[in-house]
Amino acid sequence: MLNLIVFIFGLNYHYYAHTMSAKSSIYEITQLNMPGVRPDHNEQYLCKAIKLDRTNVHYITKFQPQISMSRAHHMLLFGCDLPGSDEEHNKIIKARQYFRDCGEMTSQSNTASSSLPVCDPSGKTSIIYGWAKDAPALTLPAGTGFKVAGNTEVQYLVLQVHYMHPLQGDVTLENYFKINLNILEADFSGVTLTSTTTPMPNLAGVLLIATDGMIKANSKENFEAACLIDEDVEIHPFAFRVHAHDRGIVVSGFKVHGDRWDLIGKKSPKEPQMFYPVNNTDMVIRKNDIVAARCTMENIEDRDIKIGATGDDEMCNFYIMYFVQNGSILKDNTCTSAGPPIYYWGRDGGLKNIPDKFASTL
Repeated sequence: MLNLIVFIFGLNYHYYAHTMSAKSSIYEITQLNMPGVRPDHNEQYLCKAIKLDRTNVHYITKFQPQISMSRAHHMLLFGCDLPGSDEEHNKIIKARQYFRDCGEMTSQSNTASSSLPVCDPSGKTSIIYGWAKDAPALTLPAGTGFKVAGNTEVQYLVLQVHYMHPLQGDVTLENYFKINLNILEADFSGVTLTSTTTPMPNLAGVLLIATDGMIKANSKENFEAACLIDEDVEIHPFAFRVHAHDRGIVVSGFKVHGDRWDLIGKKSPKEPQMFYPVNNTDMVIRKNDIVAARCTMENIEDRDIKIGATGDDEMCNFYIMYFVQNGSILKDNTCTSAGPPIYYWGRDGGLKNIPDKFASTL
């Protein structure tokens, strides 16, 4: 795909597709997989970074997950200017071990603080794709693609997989290659990417709305966020994805213009956490519009639960996948709030006519 070759046990997983579209665009297929890893502790985030070619711009048009919820909690694909690294990670790379522990981007109260960040904090981080709960493949609309490599800000792709529990065996970084010889027990979770060098008229992007906060024991709570679009960009939402853990009931997202709330999409996070079509494909979000999201949750445990990176914590994420026509995607791709008990829509002076019941029911 991106003029890169990924070797896993000597096998070349990079190849060209022998099919063309009606416009004779040649599509390349690339598999980006974890290199036979075996997590050795609970709530482990592992990342695999690949460097892209600077000579040609590519457009990713399809994502085919190669992963099962029996092995992984969720998977995210990030675009980075530079991946997160340090001296120890550089030693790992030189040892040809090609993977690392990494933190959770969206958690403001990250419990995995000793892990490396997904991307270098000095550069830009963008979410390109997400998967959970055995979600199927995602194909972008015709003429739409994620612009990467070449002279773009995305010089690396970083695959992040969240493993809830250790896989069979007791593997550490030091004995990884000895154990990894048993391919049947290793994990190669990942995603197959379809791309082309043919320029796309519509550039794709992802806007993440997420919250911090906590839910008290044996209670219901709404985790909410809202942000003003202050860039002179017209975005056309075409898909949305929700993510929460076990306490999530409904996650909904809206475009707000004045007193009018237009639904982008809502779903139960207990369903496959794929990108679903938006409620209205003619929707356009412009400068000075507001994007807002709510996660309605119920905690039946005898303990308070906070937003965090582990399965014992919670998450409230609403992803908007969109395209722009003949322009640039959003520079600011994340909208966050402090969440409950600090932030609620009702305390935001810019929000009126809140669809309280509608936002929390399917």
